[in-house]
Amino acid sequence: MMHKSTEDGAWFAPKRLGYGAGLPIAWQGWLVIAVYVATLAGIGLLNHMGTGGRRTAAFVLFLLATGLFLVITARRTRGGWKWRSGKED
Repeated sequence: MMHKSTEDGAWFAPKRLGYGAGLPIAWQGWLVIAVYVATLAGIGLLNHMGTGGRRTAAFVLFLLATGLFLVITARRTRGGWKWRSGKED
């Protein structure tokens, strides 16, 4: 039986205060974070060992990976991303 917190397809809980996503509530959310961190580690190695062209490529890959991570978390956060002031929605 599926856990109630993931029946709506959300991978991340909303933040109680502020804007954005909180911690993952499904294994898919944890997987997204693990893949993002591994990707950043690989990009860091490319940046550290590279010259001008490779460093530029590393920066572009960093921007793409971060943008993709933000889009995924925004779409898979319960209730979406919006400003929350701690009061019930």
